[in-house]
Amino acid sequence: MSPLSLRSRLTRGLTAGTVLASLAGGLAACGGDSDAATTTDSAAGTVTVGALSNGAAQQATLKVAEVKSISAELPKSVAKSGTLEIGVGFLPAGSPPLGYVGSDQKTLTGSEADIGRLVAAVLGLKPELKNSTWENLFIGLDSGKVDVAFSNVTDTEERKAKYEFASYREDNLGFAVKSNNSWNFDGNYENLAGKTVAVGAGTNQERILLEWKKKLAAEGKKALTVKYFQDNNSTYLALASGKIDAYLAPNPSVAYQVSSTKGTAKAVRNAGTYSGAGSSLQGLIAATAKKNSGLAKPLADAINYLIKNGQYAKWLAAWNLSNEAVAKSEVNPPGLPLTDS
Repeated sequence: MSPLSLRSRLTRGLTAGTVLASLAGGLAACGGDSDAATTTDSAAGTVTVGALSNGAAQQATLKVAEVKSISAELPKSVAKSGTLEIGVGFLPAGSPPLGYVGSDQKTLTGSEADIGRLVAAVLGLKPELKNSTWENLFIGLDSGKVDVAFSNVTDTEERKAKYEFASYREDNLGFAVKSNNSWNFDGNYENLAGKTVAVGAGTNQERILLEWKKKLAAEGKKALTVKYFQDNNSTYLALASGKIDAYLAPNPSVAYQVSSTKGTAKAVRNAGTYSGAGSSLQGLIAATAKKNSGLAKPLADAINYLIKNGQYAKWLAAWNLSNEAVAKSEVNPPGLPLTDS
């Protein structure tokens, strides 16, 4: 499958999207909408993260119990149902490490499914995961089929017209380089002078990279060469062979590649991250609920409980996403401006 035009600024938010489809192997679900298996063999009061990940994560069993003061904030209809209907938008091909069918060929795994399960545990609710296409994810929110989306959704000002948010991860891009390459981005575009960097066509990261290319040229620095390849596999082959110095991609995509190539001749590392919203704003990924649903605050409070008590950090570490940690969850924080969305 060809790469998603991720952050095409209107449907922006599925930041790894189908860019990772070719990496999912046989772990694909089919159809337009499905109710995925939601639990592993976790005992009562625990949530197992990274289960059935096919090597994309380090499995860990975390203790999580209902926090009555937070579950008391839930809308009555949700509390009465006893279930948190969680929407994820990873059909048809899956998107590791964010969401995909696990090694048992039936259970939905991934970082987004796991944070949904952790939040549900704090709220004292049974998690029910509903996997759909990206477009049907929002239809599910609008219709009430799902209560909340944990699906790598970017907080944007445009989306706030219909939805409310509780942030839980930074929305970052990452530079993949060969594991033996000592180069680092260090947040400075000038470090790209003289480098050859691959990027997906039509993506937000392409726009950012081309802006840096122009700046370097205007400053009389060594040229930044931008390369394009047909798919992710071709790009990483070019990286392994030395045809390119780095690949600018969604940070979760890079995290997955780091995990899946560790110890091999094609091993890569992450040489630095950059906000997907650009230099003016740190982009944020957020739990997404229908506007005025009353869910944003209890969701944020549940996430902050997980942050304070350590389960949050362990969840991120399990999926190699610690470089996207936030200090706290915020309700409706500043999002991608309307001019950029």
